[in-house]
Amino acid sequence: MTGPEHLVVVGQGYVGLPLAMRAVAVGMRVTGIDLDAQRIAGLAAGTSHVEDITDDELAAALATGRYLPTTDPADVAGFDVAVISVPTPLADGVPDLGAVEAASAMLASHMRPGVCVVLESTTYPGTTTELVAPILEEASGLVAGVDFDLGYSPERIDPGNPTHGLVETPKVVSGVTPASLDRVQGFYDRIVDETVPVADTGTAELTKLLENTFRHVNIALVNELAVFANELGIDVWAAVDAAATKPFGFMPFRPGPGVGGHCLPIDPSYLSWKVKRSTGRDFRFVELANEVNEQMPRYVVDRALARLERDGVPAAGATVALLGMSYKRNTGDARETPSIPIAEGLAGAGVRVLACDPHVDPASLPATVEPATCTPDVLASADLVVLLVDHDAFDAAEIVRHARAVLDTRRWLPEAPSVEAL
Repeated sequence: MTGPEHLVVVGQGYVGLPLAMRAVAVGMRVTGIDLDAQRIAGLAAGTSHVEDITDDELAAALATGRYLPTTDPADVAGFDVAVISVPTPLADGVPDLGAVEAASAMLASHMRPGVCVVLESTTYPGTTTELVAPILEEASGLVAGVDFDLGYSPERIDPGNPTHGLVETPKVVSGVTPASLDRVQGFYDRIVDETVPVADTGTAELTKLLENTFRHVNIALVNELAVFANELGIDVWAAVDAAATKPFGFMPFRPGPGVGGHCLPIDPSYLSWKVKRSTGRDFRFVELANEVNEQMPRYVVDRALARLERDGVPAAGATVALLGMSYKRNTGDARETPSIPIAEGLAGAGVRVLACDPHVDPASLPATVEPATCTPDVLASADLVVLLVDHDAFDAAEIVRHARAVLDTRRWLPEAPSVEAL
C-alpha cells in the first residue's frame, strides 16, 4: 500500500459523516459516497447537514485534499477499508435492508484480496454473515475471513451529545474470524479512544439491539406509569426523582410525548422480527413497549384537548403552540418524531397548530401546521402551549411568564399555576 490508507464510507448521514471527518483527521484518504446528490453537492461546497459536524470542520477536511464526497461508485475503487453506514428502516413492520444490499453489491465490484469491510448499520443478528458476506463473495469470487476481512461494529452516535461523541464513546467491534476481528479493531483503534471486542458479529449485532431495546422497554414502563399516575392523582415525576436517590438497583427513566429518531421506534422491532422469524415466538416485551410508546402522542393530544375543555376553550378554532418538533433536544433531527403525530392529531380536532422549533427546517413540517417563532406574542396569543422538546434555545421563564396555559411533557418548566406536567 502506498500513500494514506483509503477508506470508503458508504452513507454520509449522521453516522457516516462524523466517521469520515475523523478518519481524515487521523490521516486517512476518505471517499464518502451517498446516493443523495443534493447532500453530496452541499458537502462538496463545504456545507454540513449534520449538526455534530460544523462547516469549519468540513472545510478543514476538504482542504486536506483527502476527503472526496461523491455519488459515483467508480470513486470507491482501490479502497483498503469500507464501512457501510446506510439507513435500515422498517417497511410495514419488516426490516428493509435494501440499502445494505445495494451498498454491499457496489463494494463487491471493487473487492480485492486484503480489503476489509465493516457494517455499521443497525440490523438483526445474522445480517453480516447471512446477507452481506454472500453478496460480497458472489460478485468478487473471494471468501470472507480468508481473502478479505469482514466485521460488524454498531454505530453509537447520539446526535447533539456534547460529551459522548464518536471518539469518546467505546466502540464494539467484531469479525467473522479472529483475524478479521484484529483487522476491524485495528482500524477503529485509530478512530476512537476505546474499542470493545466481542467474539462474533452476531454478538455485536445483538449488542446494539439490546442497548436500544433496554431503553425502549423502560421508557414504555414509565410512560404507562405516567398515564395511570395522572388518573390516580399522583406526581409520577416526583416518584421517579425519589426513586432515583436509591444508589443501587434503579436507573431513572422519565416520561415523554413518545419516542423518535431512527433507534427507539425501529431497532427493537428488528430484534422482535428476528426472534419471531427464527423461533416462531413473539418477543412480548418489545411488542408491549411498541404499543405503549406508539400511543403516547395520542395521549398528549387527549391531555391537550382536555386542558382546553377545562379552560372553556372549544377545540375547533383554538390556537395551540407546540414547542419543539424534533425527536430530541438541541437537534433538528425530526426522524420519527412524536411531535408530528401530535400536531396532526390536534389539527384533526380543528385546532390551529403553531410549530416552534429553531432547529427543524419548516419545510419538513406537515401542511397542517404553521411554522412560528417562540416569541412573547406567540406565547401570549396561544390558548395552550405544549412543550414537547426542551431545547436550550427556549427560555423557560419567558414561557411561564407569557403563556396562559401550558402542558409540559418534559417537566422542564418551573412550577406555576399555568403549568401542568404530563
